Amino acid sequence: MEIRGKTALVTGGAGGIGSAITRALVREGVHVTISFVENLEGDQEAAEQLLSEMQATGVKCSTVPLDQRDHSSILACVDTVINEWGQLDILVNNAGWNIGIDFADLDTLTEDIWDRVLETNLRGPFLLSRAFAKHLRANGSGRIVNIASIGGLTPMGSSMAYSCSKAGLIHLTRCLSVAFGPDVTVNAICPGLVEGTRVAKNLTKDVEKKVRDLAILKRGTSAQDIAEQAVLLCKSETITGQAIAIDAGIPGAMR
Repeated sequence: MEIRGKTALVTGGAGGIGSAITRALVREGVHVTISFVENLEGDQEAAEQLLSEMQATGVKCSTVPLDQRDHSSILACVDTVINEWGQLDILVNNAGWNIGIDFADLDTLTEDIWDRVLETNLRGPFLLSRAFAKHLRANGSGRIVNIASIGGLTPMGSSMAYSCSKAGLIHLTRCLSVAFGPDVTVNAICPGLVEGTRVAKNLTKDVEKKVRDLAILKRGTSAQDIAEQAVLLCKSETITGQAIAIDAGIPGAMR
């Protein structure tokens, strides 16, 4: 599918993976709205800086505040995006939250942390997908790309809560592919360790080393590879309901 001239919302679009996806879509001529969290230090500034960079390419883009744990913020985001573009063709559920807690440290994994991780990483993408449903279905060629994790394919990652949230997001992807078909394709990308991202910075050094040592290629994951895969999924006519690992080859995540 030709995506030039299409419109997209990339949640967390100024982060490490999000900014790579934003840039890749803009290179294809897609008008991107970059979401940011107003009370997250530096997030709005990063979004505005990226917006200036994207506008300089000649492709019109925009920013929008979004707290995907807050239903009213989601509805306000929908209004802003549709008022800006008149439609939404591509939704990239990239924003997430994590904290580094060893799986065995059950006492540190409090109910509040568990709830925040699940609300951000699983409930948020569901609510956003549902809120934009009629707009994504409108022209019969909508696209949803969820950024999950290899932690959703095998028990590993920054915390048990994070791993469970991404496993849920992978299965949500499959369920949404059924719910949205045949008008919208829904797929997930499952990155391994992506150095320099906010998620990676929240990992313990032991987890970082473990992931690198497990990888067949003995290195982390490229944000650019993830972005190119996201573009491919937006262009594809027949891929849906899939979870694609990009992780430098983690055997336990192979399916």
